[in-house]
Amino acid sequence: MIRTAPVQATTAVWLLLSAITLLSWALAPGHGEAPVSPSTSITVLVVALGAVKGRLIIRYFMEARTAPHWLRIATDAWLVVLWGAVLGIYLW
Repeated sequence: MIRTAPVQATTAVWLLLSAITLLSWALAPGHGEAPVSPSTSITVLVVALGAVKGRLIIRYFMEARTAPHWLRIATDAWLVVLWGAVLGIYLW
């Protein structure tokens, strides 16, 4: 028997993904005329939001939510390594 996410859950996750996207955009400092300078705290926050979005997409839209336990662990580990590397490269 294949379990799928209810339509309400999928819609709620989609709305959350949209809200995270808008929040990430709103955090960007380049919306005005003032000169833009890099901000480590904003970058770390946006990378963390990207990791959350990645996990939600894998779980709800790639059906890993109903996958075997080992696959869920593997996808979570992959996300930690991927986003950790992105953040590590940025901070280095």
